[in-house]
Amino acid sequence: MSAAPEQPARRRPDWPVLGIAAALAVAAAVLFWDASLLNVKGFAARFGPAIFPRLIGGLLLIMAVWTAVAAWRGDPPAREKDDLPPILWIIGGLAAQMLLLTTAGFSIATGLLFAATVKAFGRGPLWQTIPIGIVFAFAVWFIFSKGLDLTLPAGPLEKLFS
Repeated sequence: MSAAPEQPARRRPDWPVLGIAAALAVAAAVLFWDASLLNVKGFAARFGPAIFPRLIGGLLLIMAVWTAVAAWRGDPPAREKDDLPPILWIIGGLAAQMLLLTTAGFSIATGLLFAATVKAFGRGPLWQTIPIGIVFAFAVWFIFSKGLDLTLPAGPLEKLFS
């Protein structure tokens, strides 16, 4: 009795990676579309404000094709498991910043985001990292608002120095 010839295992596309490739292609298309809306005439049309969106869109398109080819080849590398608590710390910090930005101001809201991110990386207690984050964020606010004359949301801390 002869054994049936083995058929090679058919590789299946890596669907999550194909999703990433599609998202990259969509981002590239949005950049190309946005660059096409810039109404620039003459020499500036060639090397004007649309050059960088087109350049970045082109690079995103190359990465989309490269990612799609890798996904169709199958045989993806082993993925690490997600560590949920750090992810939740960062998402919570971002949510706190978005919610507090207009009321507490840039320094306090961004200081809380800094502290949550530091906590996600397993460093320092919150009682220590919150003040450090607020000081760093205040320095950024001061440079942007006073040095560059740009407007960032001001809260009670920033109003002391305005």
